[in-house]
Amino acid sequence: MLDQPTSDPIAQIKGLRVEFQTKDGPVVGVENVSFDIHPGETVCVVGESGSGKSVSSLSLMRLVEFGGGEIAGGELMFDRKDHATIDLANAPQDQMRHIRGNEIGMIFQEPMTALNPVFTVGKQLTEGLRLHRNMSRSQAEARALELLRQVRIPEPERRLKQYPHELSGGMRQRVVIAMALACEPRLLIADEPTTALDVTIQAEILALMDRLKRETGTAVMFITHDMAVVAQMADRVVVMFRGNKVEEGPVEEIFENPQHPYTKALLAAVPKLGEMTGKPYPEPMKLLGTQDKEIVPIKGTDDVLLKVSNLTTRFPVTGGFLRRTVANVHAVEDLSFTINKGRTLSLVGESGCGKSTAGRSILRLVEPQSGEINLGGTDIMALNHSQLRTARLDMQMIFQDPFASLNPQMQLADQVAEPIHNFGTLKGKAVTDRVEMLFDRVELPRSFMRRFPHELSGGQRQRVAIARALALNPKLIIADEAVSALDVSVQAQVLNLMMELQLEMGLSFLFISHDMAVVERVSHQVGVMYLGRIVELGSRQRVFENPQHPYTQALMKAVPIADPRQRKAEKDLNFKPIPSPIHPVDYEPEPSVYTEVEPGHFVLKTDSGY
Repeated sequence: MLDQPTSDPIAQIKGLRVEFQTKDGPVVGVENVSFDIHPGETVCVVGESGSGKSVSSLSLMRLVEFGGGEIAGGELMFDRKDHATIDLANAPQDQMRHIRGNEIGMIFQEPMTALNPVFTVGKQLTEGLRLHRNMSRSQAEARALELLRQVRIPEPERRLKQYPHELSGGMRQRVVIAMALACEPRLLIADEPTTALDVTIQAEILALMDRLKRETGTAVMFITHDMAVVAQMADRVVVMFRGNKVEEGPVEEIFENPQHPYTKALLAAVPKLGEMTGKPYPEPMKLLGTQDKEIVPIKGTDDVLLKVSNLTTRFPVTGGFLRRTVANVHAVEDLSFTINKGRTLSLVGESGCGKSTAGRSILRLVEPQSGEINLGGTDIMALNHSQLRTARLDMQMIFQDPFASLNPQMQLADQVAEPIHNFGTLKGKAVTDRVEMLFDRVELPRSFMRRFPHELSGGQRQRVAIARALALNPKLIIADEAVSALDVSVQAQVLNLMMELQLEMGLSFLFISHDMAVVERVSHQVGVMYLGRIVELGSRQRVFENPQHPYTQALMKAVPIADPRQRKAEKDLNFKPIPSPIHPVDYEPEPSVYTEVEPGHFVLKTDSGY
């Protein structure tokens, strides 16, 4: 840990002001922000969407002009390698072209947009080296290979010849990191580099960046809204709110003794893994401003609402001249579980483990191959199209991206009322009364009923999606990553809302997520999925406090904890590569066999690596 760096800072942001011109006049993106970044130090800039953290980083790279912004005031002092300090705010763009990539590297949030799809990985890695370092082709290729080894990409020689679409998300992000480090920049800016990644890959990438920083002495400006990542990475923290810096300090001080009300509220809203230890039932979070509210544990009932048995869903892979099925993607394989009335079962696992497909298969939005789905005594698999439509009165879905699931051309009141009109459950004034009641329930003002989706924030749109899902009084709601795109404080409010509605209305949830801390907070039961199967299933307390399956243990180890004194070391992370879920047409998988390790706690018998 760096206490007080003695060396001169590599970058100093002094009184930065950035404005964006709009048809309603100038909008201030960053008002008056100042902080320094020293060699070998990681400064985490945290804040929620719209706080100005990305604008600050794009200003340092002078890329903000390409997005319609302009640096209206302040200095951006940068100490170049030849020790001539320049003000980047006034540097001409041709000088900036030499600095970008060479002296300041940047890792963007979405690796697929940062990589060029028509060039191989090798070509993209060597381009900067040949441009900035005047290397020959063979020298650049040797350095590219060394970089891929440094970021621990398996079979690096093969990867150089591949295109971005042939790599997984985590691998692409490693390539982007390798590109940013290629010319050994003095400053590395990482803008939400792990937001789109799975827990295990995120843990490896964070450990990798920390190791590379220590080995190369590069200064790192790390932008994120995930407080657990901050606790894992930061030496110093800068907290931003509405374009201003509201607090700055060493990481331990910010977490243990926050001073500004916004920082306190932000930390109160972060679910920490381990907070629910010893508690048998889920309970809402204590948020700032709601201290006087009584926290009631959600017990639910012992009556079974949904019973799923041996559910299997496969997708055909076609090939050849006649587009015949040559193989199958085994998305969901032999899945069995039950959900009780008024309780929540969470399915957790990494991208591609089949959890979303399982949720969609239960609603028959994708058709399963085989298995049984019984909802309140109705055999969902046996229903024809019109019967299935009627059965969906009892089961609704909340999707991950509310903007994609809402109609941009309809007023919100009409969207919430649409299911009621479709099914004809209410008529006339009763519809308006019901919609008003739903807006009240999800804590949105009634004035919002005449608005359109683009006029709302992400969290408000997700509340509208919840109101619409509740319109028909369903018994089961399938929430597919329903809070993963939201900011911390908004996520906490939406989770509390879902739990309060569960308590009042006796709702059952199938909660699909990869965020272990959120799952720990909301679940009665947890099923851990890996390669289309549940590898461990039991009460949340049993699975979290006594994980038995090696994959569950690896997953728990990888989750960053929002406490700077509980950092993960790279040596603790040893993940096995996930095998392909694609098998030939004639492949017959083994049935799932479980061992009951303690009452109600089941673990898959397996002889594979996991």
